[in-house]
Amino acid sequence: MRIISYNVNGIRAAIRKGFLEWLQQANPDVVCLQEIKASPDQLNLQDFEEAGYPYHYWYPAQKKGYSGVAILSKLKPLHVEYGTGVDYMDFEGRNLRADFEEFSVMSLYLPSGTNIKRLDHKFQYMADFQRYVDKLKLEIPNLIICGDYNICHEAIDIHDPVRLKNVSGFLPEEREWINNFMKKGFIDSFRHFNEEGDHYSWWSYRANARNNNKGWRIDYNLVSETLQERMKRAVILPEAYHSDHCPVLIELE
Repeated sequence: MRIISYNVNGIRAAIRKGFLEWLQQANPDVVCLQEIKASPDQLNLQDFEEAGYPYHYWYPAQKKGYSGVAILSKLKPLHVEYGTGVDYMDFEGRNLRADFEEFSVMSLYLPSGTNIKRLDHKFQYMADFQRYVDKLKLEIPNLIICGDYNICHEAIDIHDPVRLKNVSGFLPEEREWINNFMKKGFIDSFRHFNEEGDHYSWWSYRANARNNNKGWRIDYNLVSETLQERMKRAVILPEAYHSDHCPVLIELE
């Protein structure tokens, strides 16, 4: 089972940059997309079916051209859950879950903290999402939460930890939250297999950051500890250039 998470920063823009052709070559079984910035009626859904994904589920934000998540799958899920039941989260289309026979996969787009108001919103979301997942894991212990967490966990996950220590995405409180989230039963799949630095999943469009690899690792496939023995490989795919993010992949037995 190959699962890819990818913040596409606009699915229509990504398609114009060759996303569908890349998807056929990468050939994952399940794809979790974030920041789709589109509703299904704005897309040619047949394109995804022709690319090999007959099962596709879309959860756009109520605000046009903003946020939104999706899941594409070669396999038919047993159940698809739209949202969390927490209204302010669901208005922004940030959580979509597909339940398969042996595990569930969630596409998550956690808010960024671009200003004080949004930072407060982010912290509220983080607290409420933790409570939601705590309850969910009692029902679904084998859970894979794929997505853009908008947080670098450790200094190794950001290109300049000293200068950026007071920037949202690397604040001590954010790092503490994701650290505690993992400690409650999740494995950072990429770090499980890779201990080296200079591996990032997002780069600013400014100052030639991507070519200089001045990046942040904010996209994760977090895997329930119950699935640890089934994890085979986890990699970042920086050669994909359809977004300011790149895809992250996890393979399970």
